[in-house]
Amino acid sequence: MSIKNHHHVDAIETLKRMGVRITPQRNAILSYLLSSTHHPTAHDIYEALKDDYPNMSATTIYNNLRLFKQANIIRVTYSAASSRFDANLMEHDHVICRRCGSITDFRCPLLPMAESEIIQATGYSIESHRLEIYGLCPSCQTEEP
Repeated sequence: MSIKNHHHVDAIETLKRMGVRITPQRNAILSYLLSSTHHPTAHDIYEALKDDYPNMSATTIYNNLRLFKQANIIRVTYSAASSRFDANLMEHDHVICRRCGSITDFRCPLLPMAESEIIQATGYSIESHRLEIYGLCPSCQTEEP
């Protein structure tokens, strides 16, 4: 079973344990998020699914995203005044374009060392971290301001 399929099955099981009914629309939203690598907005999801699910409203999208967030099966990242949704729950960080809002995943091999130093300096037990770096993506760097 692929990682994506495994994550989909885990997410469905998590929702079922919460007593959530798995509707075709809910499953479609979840599948879209799991197959997306561009951190879609709610509007992106709506636009991608509206032809296959003409009765699905934007409210349905928002309500399911809120539910998925409560179930810890997606992450929310904010960029260029919009919420972006990410079903990749593996440890990773983001570089966010402050102009167009695009988000790129990255992993920094230096962070484990930084976390060790933070633990020593503060005495905290680190459970997780969230690193977001803001700048201009390559496309926006070539555009006029």
